[in-house]
Formats: sequence, C-alpha cells, structure tokens
Amino acid sequence: MSSPLPSSVPDSVLGLAPVVPVVVVEDAADAVPLARALVAGGLPAIEVTLRTPAALDAVRAVAGEVPDAVVGAGTVITPGQVGEAVDAGARFLVSPGWTDALLEAMRASGVPFLPGVSTASEVVALLERGVREMKFFPARAAGGTAYLKALAGPLPQARFCPTGGIGADCAPDYLALPNVGCVGGSWMLPADAVAARDWDRIERLAREAAGLSAGARCR
Repeated sequence: MSSPLPSSVPDSVLGLAPVVPVVVVEDAADAVPLARALVAGGLPAIEVTLRTPAALDAVRAVAGEVPDAVVGAGTVITPGQVGEAVDAGARFLVSPGWTDALLEAMRASGVPFLPGVSTASEVVALLERGVREMKFFPARAAGGTAYLKALAGPLPQARFCPTGGIGADCAPDYLALPNVGCVGGSWMLPADAVAARDWDRIERLAREAAGLSAGARCR
C-alpha cells in the first residue's frame, strides 16, 4: 500500500543542510536509530541509497518514525524507483546521472530532485530543460573543486551538491564555492561504527560534520 506524499515537501534539496549524509542501510532495523543519531548531531537531511534490499523499508521507517528527519532516496536510476521511493515517504530524490525518462519521472514526483552530472555538456543539457540544481558526481574523480570553479564562470546559474570522495578534510573547500549549496558524504558513518551500532559515535561525528565551515584545505 502506498504511503501518502509527505505533507512537508522541501522546496530545494540544496537548502536542507550544508552536509547530507549518504547512508547505505543493510538492515532496516538500523534505519531509525541511525537517523535519530544523525538528526541529534545536526544533520536532518538524510539520503538513503537504493543500493540494498533494505533501502525502501529504511526510507519508510525513517519517514514514519523520525519526524525531525528529512529523508530522501539516492542512487535513483529508473523511473520505477522514483515512484517506489516517493511511495515509501522519500521527500527528495538523488541520482548519479540522468536520462530524459528518469528526469520526466522525477519532475512528476512532486518532490525536489538532484540529477547527477559530471561534465559541462550534461550541465548545459539540464539547464536547457529548466533544471538548475544538480548532483556533481563523482566529485573528486571528476575534477573536484577546480572543475566546479571552472564551471562557475560560463554556467553561474547551475548549483551543485558534490558527492563522491568528499571527507571532512575537504568538504569546507567545496562549501566555500559560490555554486555549491551542500555536499554529500558518508565520512560520519564509518562502517565499523554502523556495524557495531555505535549510535553515540555517529552522533558525535555528525555534530562535527554539521559544524564544518569553509576554509580548510582539501588534501
């Protein structure tokens, strides 16, 4: 049975928080305590990637039990996943790339979305279609801050959430760019802490991430 569209849908993914945790959930039972730890640490926007069988159940659980979280679905790569994610309660969508069919489905979903890009041509194609907010992926491998700085000159209307290879060391460099609204990453979710269900540690790391400011050097 489909869940109703969330009553409070954000206007923009980029305005939710400076840092968006990218979460891979192996066990749906972990989703609620993990989300609560992230929210308590100051990171309310949570991207649950659709990479595991537990992902949609995790989205549904967080949407239903963690009212202070803004849960979204990531790694959305088919039109069918768009509908499944929104039915589960996702309040935003993130894709590593895009096609016209996927873009049409995301537009029709009623929630904000970030289609993925890694080249100037992809950015121009989305701007032609009226999309100005995008995911830049894989950020570090695709050129990092230098590439985004280069895009800002000819394409200042495009704004990005860089994701991929970003950690606490260089997130501030991305956040300092005028065409970056937020960054996505998983450094506040180390695998050993998740496996041990060490929610206190995750809350501490989330608080550190939430406190990041522009200026640190990307190593």
